[in-house]
Amino acid sequence: YVPPQIRKAQETLDDKKREELGRLKKMVNGLINRLSEPNLSSISGQMEELYMANSRKDMNDTLTDILMNACVTAVAMPARLMMEHVLLVSILHHNVGIEVGAHFLEAVVKKFDELCKSDAEGKECENLLALIAHLYNFHVVHCLLVFDILKKLVSTFSEKEIELILFLLKNVGFSLRKDDALALKELITEAQRKASTAEKKFQDQTRVRFMLETMLALRNNDMRKIPGYDPEPVERLRKLQRALVHSSGSGKDTQLRVSLESLLSADQVGRWWIVGSSWSGAPMINDTKSQAQQKLHVGKVSSKILELARKLRMNTDIRRSIFCVLMMSEDFMDAFEKLLK
Repeated sequence: YVPPQIRKAQETLDDKKREELGRLKKMVNGLINRLSEPNLSSISGQMEELYMANSRKDMNDTLTDILMNACVTAVAMPARLMMEHVLLVSILHHNVGIEVGAHFLEAVVKKFDELCKSDAEGKECENLLALIAHLYNFHVVHCLLVFDILKKLVSTFSEKEIELILFLLKNVGFSLRKDDALALKELITEAQRKASTAEKKFQDQTRVRFMLETMLALRNNDMRKIPGYDPEPVERLRKLQRALVHSSGSGKDTQLRVSLESLLSADQVGRWWIVGSSWSGAPMINDTKSQAQQKLHVGKVSSKILELARKLRMNTDIRRSIFCVLMMSEDFMDAFEKLLK
């Protein structure tokens, strides 16, 4: 058996496959270009049909490529356009399967990390951050990831990072406060500490002061103090999302509760947040110490019971142990205790 990843590397795409992918890309591109709030319902329906007709991997790759090309540009993208694109991903994430949102999220986060390390002059970082913020707004990802990104930005604390912190807080600050007020409070304390130690470093002190004022306004739940804050467009699109998501499980249970570190090291340790995507090379599986501790202790077992277990084809240690526990327990409580051990 050759895993798909290696198989893909081994074979060069033949002409037929390339033609098929080109046709698929054209279809998806056509739908994305027409995307707007009024026709979101019909376009998400057509996208779902494409998912049913084509391989998930091809669709995920194609959709992610097209959305990244459309949204990650050197100029700041209009907020409304961003929201509509992310809302489409969110609807597919809830209706088709969580691997749609997971694939897109991973691509966005990796690109963001890469651009943060380079000194790019354009607005790509802000656009990527807007995508992550709206993935959180539309319940694709849990607030854990957003807090991880904020902590990373606060720890670096340069002028570029301060702009990004302000941008992110303006977009999702009040939602973060609602989801985890304590984590937000700790983040604000850390930012204040950083600001006081790095005071001499910045020529432009007003941005730092403005960021701290914004954070305090968030902590005190004071929306008026944040200029340009308008929750209405997000709320309207959330209503539309509720109308378009088929399953009742459109809330917290489909949110990807994944940390920044897990996303960035997905190629090394596997993607535990997608069913069936964990990787056998993960270090926890090859840990011999933990295997040594897994010897089962049932106490002294009579040879009669063991013989009976052999007759009933209990052919592994764990099966034999469970069988012996069930046969020798005094009552259900005793059996429960022993099984736990």
